[in-house]
Amino acid sequence: MTQAAANQAYDHYEAFAIDRPDAGILRITLNRPDRMNTLDARGHDEIARIWRDADADDSVRAILLCAEGKCFSAGGDFGLVEEMSTSQEARVRVWREAKDLVYNIIHCSKPIVSAIQGAAVGAGLVAALLADVAVASRSARIVDGHTRLGVAAGDHAAMIWPLLCGMAKAKYHLLLCEPMSGADAERNGLVAVAVDDDALQDTALSLARRLASGSPTAIRWTKYALNGWLRQAGPLFDTSLALEMLGFGGDDVREGLASFRERRSPDFVGKHR
Repeated sequence: MTQAAANQAYDHYEAFAIDRPDAGILRITLNRPDRMNTLDARGHDEIARIWRDADADDSVRAILLCAEGKCFSAGGDFGLVEEMSTSQEARVRVWREAKDLVYNIIHCSKPIVSAIQGAAVGAGLVAALLADVAVASRSARIVDGHTRLGVAAGDHAAMIWPLLCGMAKAKYHLLLCEPMSGADAERNGLVAVAVDDDALQDTALSLARRLASGSPTAIRWTKYALNGWLRQAGPLFDTSLALEMLGFGGDDVREGLASFRERRSPDFVGKHR
């Protein structure tokens, strides 16, 4: 297959730009900087699916996930959150996509490098932290904002945060929605490397090149073995994701969404359960 033909396999994706910065490297770039690279309904679907296509693409030896602009991703846009809060059909659809996003990345045999700058939240953060080598700018602002929105920290958090940075730090950041800088994320083990802002893209691309030039079987089989830790945590993830979706049908998420739109603190009055 020619490179032009290989690139055409990704032409139907609209949520991000696709290019090949070097031989064997597929670069996926979130490209809605004017909207802080938020993901609408289509974008949420696409970020879940693209990993299967990349895994099946024999021309790809490594994947680089990055974003345009000052922000990596502000997560799902308000329209998607509102749809989920009012529609059971939407919750079921997004549940399936969120599940596929996590498992498709875990099962993707190709090594993935992420480059995180600025704010990183939601589905974009899921993909960034599940990458095999996550690189952050020191000034990046990583935050799992689920409880601030009024839903359980589903997505990926219960699966990977305790494994990467320990239970105490995971609870502190997930329960309180406490932001973590890129520098702190490196110190806490949440990302592999933190670098100066202006070195982020070059560093991530250099690591992707090293992975692309290495032994495909050795790297992919090592990834498969290490991801056994994540597969073991699958039931924890499944539970957290189900509880997150349950929360989207409650009152707290409507107050959380309203407070974001009105730029105020939320006033949660949900009953204790």
